Amino acid sequence: MSTASNPVCWFEIPVSDMARAMTFYEHVFGLKLALQDMGPLQMAWFPMKPGGHGAAGTLVKSPAYTPSHAGTLVYFTAADIDATLQRVTERGGKVLRARTSIGDYGFVGHFEDSEGNRVALHSPPG
Repeated sequence: MSTASNPVCWFEIPVSDMARAMTFYEHVFGLKLALQDMGPLQMAWFPMKPGGHGAAGTLVKSPAYTPSHAGTLVYFTAADIDATLQRVTERGGKVLRARTSIGDYGFVGHFEDSEGNRVALHSPPG
């Protein structure tokens, strides 16, 4: 594996109700997802910048994808974790871990989304 960049380049978050999940994530992060049918998959793409920092990804609905609270944990960058967690609860999500310091690395928070997935937030120190 090359060490020229971060090793994660893509993520997919399973959903059971695409409309509900899109409404949830668009509200929580204040962005617009782009819905596409990809054969047996229905995907809602997060905005991405080719060559930009961080990983790109989608929400995905398919019989082969099942939302899970116990699976891989994806971290989204959030300038204000407290405000982001407030928007989570406004759309029926649950705060699992309030904003917590991780020392020199900043802050984290965890929530359960509208589909039952555990998702996390990170903000840099300062």
